Amino acid sequence: MADIKPFCCIRPAREKASRIAALPYDVYNRKEAREEVKREPLSFLKIDRAETQFSDSMDMYAPEVYQRAHDILWNMVANGDFVTDSRECYYIYELTMNGRVQDGLVACASVDDYLNGVIKKHENTREEKEKDRIHHVDALNAQTGPIFLAYRARAAITDIVIRAKQRESLYDFVSPDGIRHRVFCIDCKEEIAAIRDAFAETDQIYIADGHHRAASAVKVGLLRRQQHPGYTGQEEFNYFLSVLFPDEQLMILSYNRLVKDLNGHTPEEFLDKVRGIFDVEPLNIHFSPGQKGEFSMYLEGRWYRCRIRERDRLKDPVAGLDVSILQDKLLGPVLGIGDARVDERIDFVGGIRGLSELKRRVDTDCAVAFAMYPTSIGELFDVADAGLLMPPKSTWFEPKLRSGLFIHKL
Repeated sequence: MADIKPFCCIRPAREKASRIAALPYDVYNRKEAREEVKREPLSFLKIDRAETQFSDSMDMYAPEVYQRAHDILWNMVANGDFVTDSRECYYIYELTMNGRVQDGLVACASVDDYLNGVIKKHENTREEKEKDRIHHVDALNAQTGPIFLAYRARAAITDIVIRAKQRESLYDFVSPDGIRHRVFCIDCKEEIAAIRDAFAETDQIYIADGHHRAASAVKVGLLRRQQHPGYTGQEEFNYFLSVLFPDEQLMILSYNRLVKDLNGHTPEEFLDKVRGIFDVEPLNIHFSPGQKGEFSMYLEGRWYRCRIRERDRLKDPVAGLDVSILQDKLLGPVLGIGDARVDERIDFVGGIRGLSELKRRVDTDCAVAFAMYPTSIGELFDVADAGLLMPPKSTWFEPKLRSGLFIHKL
């Protein structure tokens, strides 16, 4: 049984939402974050990445940085840049990209559901990456970056979402990257009860994106429990900010691979080895994979269509993934990429960047590129249901949820 509850949201004043809403903190490097805050002074990035308020010599993980994030947020709340809803509500967060619409339910998910496995994971997290967001959430006393969750669609929830979208929106704007963002409020007691009851009948929720943010939010919740030994379980620190999407609306883009050298092989030697593992067809034009079991390779100025052989298509939910087969058959044994999480010879490029970025990189600073067919949401569910973990960089979700539109105070 999943506990997905409404909450009293802190959110931007209507006329400022489009300026405050920002891409997730980890989309930018330090220089890019500074440039974005300079471009848009109201951007929530100045809170998510408060080192932008200091000189480059400041340690971005220094206590002063987190304190500055706290001060900026609560000063903006005091100044009226944000409003605080007085009632616990759900919200619909509609995103439209290239004509495709997906509707997320903004709510708070349970720390206990994360701990007991109702909320399922498919990636490992790294402690050093968690620490930053732990300090950030703890210092702000609030969660500002929602966790992207997915669930198997339920008609009872879908019907309420459709009705809610007939009402006046709280926000309706197009961000600089062309994504349309609309937000609606669900404050009807009967609808709130129906949504909560529907999720109470669901025992499987999945983290689609935001594993580190989720782990950090949970650890802050556990810290607060230690600080409040008489806690009841109903306190806000027992929940974390989430946006939940039905599986039928989600689209995963490919997460492509670049390798910086051929591990001592000449291009001809490497191509021969690839032909010994996969079915390879040279092409005169660029090629985007069209089905599972197929990927494209760019080497020495030429594209190749590569197909995984039938005997190598495994039923195991992890080993049978295209990204796993590529790693196990080629990247590891031929190119010497052992642990793709830490090997500096491999780089990953989200499918949103297109094949042109792969070509550009190989033509400048890499040796070979592999464009993958996207992992499906069903494959993600299968891996999580089996209690297994995907290889690193297996999924790329678009569009990205904006930070700053919804804030959950602990």
